[in-house]
Amino acid sequence: MRDTIRFLKDGEIVELSEVRPTETVLDYLRLRARQTGTKEGCGEGDCGACTVAVGRLVAGKLTYQPVNSCIQLLAMIDGAELVTVEDLNSDGRLHPVQKAMAELNGSQCGFCTPGFVMSLFTLYHAEGQARSRKAVTEWIAGNLCRCTGYRPIVDAALESCFESADDAFAWRANETREKLRELADSRDIYIGHGDGFVASPATLDGLAALYAQNPDATIVAGATDVGLWITKHLKDLPKVIWLGRIEGLDRVEETPSGVLMGATATYQTAEAAMTRISPDLGELWKRIGSKQVRASGTVGGNIANGSPIGDTPPALIVLGTTLELQSKDDSRTLPLEDYFLDYGKQDRKTGEFVTGLFVPRPAPNQIFRCYKISKRFDQDISSVMGAFLFTVMDQKITEARIAFGGMAATPTRAPGAETSLIGASLEDPATWAAAMKALMSDYTPMSDMRAGAEYRMETARALLAKALMEASGTAAAQLRLRVPAMEAAE
Repeated sequence: MRDTIRFLKDGEIVELSEVRPTETVLDYLRLRARQTGTKEGCGEGDCGACTVAVGRLVAGKLTYQPVNSCIQLLAMIDGAELVTVEDLNSDGRLHPVQKAMAELNGSQCGFCTPGFVMSLFTLYHAEGQARSRKAVTEWIAGNLCRCTGYRPIVDAALESCFESADDAFAWRANETREKLRELADSRDIYIGHGDGFVASPATLDGLAALYAQNPDATIVAGATDVGLWITKHLKDLPKVIWLGRIEGLDRVEETPSGVLMGATATYQTAEAAMTRISPDLGELWKRIGSKQVRASGTVGGNIANGSPIGDTPPALIVLGTTLELQSKDDSRTLPLEDYFLDYGKQDRKTGEFVTGLFVPRPAPNQIFRCYKISKRFDQDISSVMGAFLFTVMDQKITEARIAFGGMAATPTRAPGAETSLIGASLEDPATWAAAMKALMSDYTPMSDMRAGAEYRMETARALLAKALMEASGTAAAQLRLRVPAMEAAE
């Protein structure tokens, strides 16, 4: 058992014995370390002003990821390297990213600049990125600038980020790897006492035992949702259990029949495998949050929280995904669609937690499509999320699976529309009419700040029509604004 967290900062190991369960990395930097270069903007992981870089060993390779420090809990950087804007200068010289930002006028008021610099620092250290404006804009989609304008920032990235890394972090990479190996251990972490603690078990058995004793504890994987409970809802979470140190729980394994992923696999680590299941899943993955959110947020967490507007559940439901759950005394699997019972209620027993999921690949005679509709293209919550899987034989639909998010209290299927499509011909749109009508009885959508009930229903019907048109052979490019992955696949 260890009662401290340890991480690497500016080449030195930091060890902390006093860590509050809800203390964020940003709180630590600004209030305790008094390093105020990292700014607080939105406090919910949307603006990127608070971006820092977190370095970890991934398959023995030192990898830097951008992270929103305002919603990243301090305990979650145990065993990692924390890099902030203060760490970038070397012997009084600007980092190449900082130099390019200054010379190409990438900063005006300067408030957002540290966050941009840190996001670009991670791009600077990313390998295999082709130099393009598209690559840059996708990388900084989670960083908001209100006054400078993005052109000079993108220009600075193009100038500095696509050559081999040649900075102090690259020069001392071997030393950093050794120190990170030194920090790694297999001890459980427990800081606090019975009424209030932050813990991080090293094994599933340890997690099961701790959660059985403390079923009122909050389980955290990426904190991209729980972090907002703290910063926006001002919730007091006296007991927090972080899953990030359990070996193998972040696995992503591809098999001929599908993809098995652990509960702490992030969106980023799962993206390539999901894209290989379907280009549509790859496009969906790119629009889940930002680079910062995808580097921390987990697919398992998106499911476990049971949000009615979660992006992944509708797509995973129609693919027939199964969920793995475990407790101290038992483990079980169930279809993902059966996990969501009602708003805020899931089929999860006291002391039970999600350990992983299995996503099947569509069969050769199945056609899968999914679409996300939101007010902003990047970094926005769905107004309507639709997913469709059609089993086809001789141009006739023999089975249909349809699921929507944002249309009900839970992500749920459309049984009436599914039944009405059986026997429908992809060559005769008139045979689709019954399903379009049935969809109106399958859901009773609500109106909220993201969309009205009428809009949601009309959009759902339009998405069903789009999926059927694409299944019938209409080119995706005629029906979508952005289809690069689809075009590449076809």
